[in-house]
Amino acid sequence: MAAITAALIKQVREDTGAGMLDVKKALTEAEGDVARAKEIIRAKGIAAAGKREGRKAQEGTIASKVVETANGETGYAVELNSETDFVAKTPKFVEFSEEVLGYAVDAEANSADELLEAKAGDSTVKLAVEEAAALFGEHVKVGQFAKISGEHVEVYAHKKSAEMPPSIVAMIATDKAGAAVAHEAALQISAMGAQWLTREDVPADVVESERRVATEKSLAEGKPERIVPKIVEGRLNAFFKEVVLLEQPFVKDPSKTVGDLFKEVGGTATAFARVEVGKGEEE
Repeated sequence: MAAITAALIKQVREDTGAGMLDVKKALTEAEGDVARAKEIIRAKGIAAAGKREGRKAQEGTIASKVVETANGETGYAVELNSETDFVAKTPKFVEFSEEVLGYAVDAEANSADELLEAKAGDSTVKLAVEEAAALFGEHVKVGQFAKISGEHVEVYAHKKSAEMPPSIVAMIATDKAGAAVAHEAALQISAMGAQWLTREDVPADVVESERRVATEKSLAEGKPERIVPKIVEGRLNAFFKEVVLLEQPFVKDPSKTVGDLFKEVGGTATAFARVEVGKGEEE
């Protein structure tokens, strides 16, 4: 049996495009025979999966789940991407997305990176995803990851069409009283895409940028300088109503805000997350 050296691994990786662990396994199985190792890799579809890495995967689905914890509940949402919606809607792809979600919950993962390193049977999630790429014949990857916790966590999964799996997942964490309106708030998050819970959560640099834009716009419109500060504050308030969840007009009754919903039941929202297929970072 030939020694499986770093140079040998490098050679097979360059020739096949397969990952390091897959190459090591193939070389071990082939007892160091490079030609045989390449055949093993081809037979398993791993080389093709490696070559697919350069192709964009912007379709897919989002698997979500709420689990009970010692302090309340925790919600998980994991985006699994494919290249086409044809693959995304197949039962096997949806089933695999649920498996990946299960690995996230089992590992109590806090990020996509932690999920990829988590156990998947005798392997890792990263390798399981690579093997799935070979099975589906497309580039498959774990996309966005969200996790929130609270006394109560509500999840709403939205399908853009009946034949497709969920493409938007909204989650909101509330106290016990807030649970009464949590579903309505989750629908709001899904539809209106708020970015922050309260105006205090909006980063200072974002607020300052909006203030500068509002000021320059007001001056360009020829508004008297003495009233510009008042106009700017009005425009900032309009900005907050657009991006801050608790200040957004409630879609079912615009006469009240989402914050008013919680006030009516004496409840509080503590965190939220929204994941939409294809809206994560570009590859």
